Amino acid sequence: MGWDIINPSNIDGLTNLQFLISGFNTTIYISVISIFFSMLIGLIVALPSLATNKILSSFNIVYVEIVRAIPLLVLILWIYYGLPIMLGISFSPFVSGIIALAISDSAFQAEIFRAGINSIHKGQHEASSSLGLDFWKKMRFIILPQAVKTILPALGNQFVYVLKMSSLVSIIGIADLTRKANELVVTTYRPLEIYTFLILEYLILILIISYFVRKLERKLKR
Repeated sequence: MGWDIINPSNIDGLTNLQFLISGFNTTIYISVISIFFSMLIGLIVALPSLATNKILSSFNIVYVEIVRAIPLLVLILWIYYGLPIMLGISFSPFVSGIIALAISDSAFQAEIFRAGINSIHKGQHEASSSLGLDFWKKMRFIILPQAVKTILPALGNQFVYVLKMSSLVSIIGIADLTRKANELVVTTYRPLEIYTFLILEYLILILIISYFVRKLERKLKR
């Protein structure tokens, strides 16, 4: 296998290696921003499922089922190419990628938050109400802090999911790790070495994230 193509000991190899690694920042930025907004949207979507009102509880079900049924790649293309045609609203590739990732992941986040909140014993809800706390204060100070400890592993898994799925945004021109690899393959015709290195890049990122998630989980347990 000709690893000389990314060998830092020669000028061309060093240039190619730097080019591939330069996509790290974009991949991390888009993943972190997307997971933040997906958690926010997911929490907002999950809360109506706790209501006794059937219309509100149905909103959660409808949203989750519709969003989960849409392939992420199709959603990325629709937001970037379809919205300008249908509504005259256009976004940059970076913003379009974030919107698509956040919406797609928010359906899974909603189910995670719903399950986490429902796992809290109803006595906690009753005790909060007896203290005179309204719904929002009860969620903020009593229920959600306990639920987060329960769902932290699942949230970590979703971060890994978003990180991997962020590779799809390369199709609309975002210069992430995958886009950089594709561009280098076109100019060097060495797909085996380059895509193998791409796998190693994602593997390193995911292992780092998994390490910190487990560390945070152990800290919360203590």
